[in-house]
Amino acid sequence: MGLDMYAFTVRKGVITEAVDFDHPEDEEGQGELHYWRKHPNLHGWMEDLYRNKGGKEPVFNCVNVQLTEEDIDKLEEDVKNDKLPKTEGFFFGQSQPEDKEGDLEFVKQAREAINDGYDVYYSSWW
Repeated sequence: MGLDMYAFTVRKGVITEAVDFDHPEDEEGQGELHYWRKHPNLHGWMEDLYRNKGGKEPVFNCVNVQLTEEDIDKLEEDVKNDKLPKTEGFFFGQSQPEDKEGDLEFVKQAREAINDGYDVYYSSWW
């Protein structure tokens, strides 16, 4: 058990809401872009984004949030400046310094996917 975190791609336009949408059915463009295991500080950053975009679910678990180019830019800035919020949870584990490299790799992958005509979104399960 623990915090499993995912970024997915779908064809641009399949996602019609910024938050609280169901996992889209898009066999043509859907795929897993990135996976993290027990990186709670990134999860906390995503929850803040979810709330700022209007997310209403009381527990940030098994909900989706779209990541725009602007969100990716902000994430890159926060990762590089060690500004991911300290986040804790029963099944979350602890973020590690080496997570930064994976986060920056995700930023690169997300930008490429968006440039290739895909939307990117984050989801998690714990």
